[in-house]
Amino acid sequence: MLEKLAFLRRVYERFNARDIDGVLACLHPDVQWANGQDGGYVHGHDGVRRYWTRQWTMIDPHVEPMDFSVTSGGEIVVAIRQTVRDPSGKVLAEKKVGHVFLLEDGLIKRFDIRTTP
Repeated sequence: MLEKLAFLRRVYERFNARDIDGVLACLHPDVQWANGQDGGYVHGHDGVRRYWTRQWTMIDPHVEPMDFSVTSGGEIVVAIRQTVRDPSGKVLAEKKVGHVFLLEDGLIKRFDIRTTP
């Protein structure tokens, strides 16, 4: 379990550094990634790349993992502190949310968002 938590911490570090290739290397090729802006999911590496490169032109999100837990179904739930800024650096939102990961073959197969951690 500690190995999986270390893996997810690296994913967050890469995300916060805007290392999209580093993030994609941690995702299953058929990943389902929650679209936090429009709802639904984006699919696969190309979908996630397009989603985040577009998002990063409009907002500057930073996520800090605070706590990790595991569901009975094996999903890993991460309580995070999220700060979203506009391109000028003005804080638009600060909140705690939950990220839910399903791993398969050592990679993220599905990512969901919960409004409460």
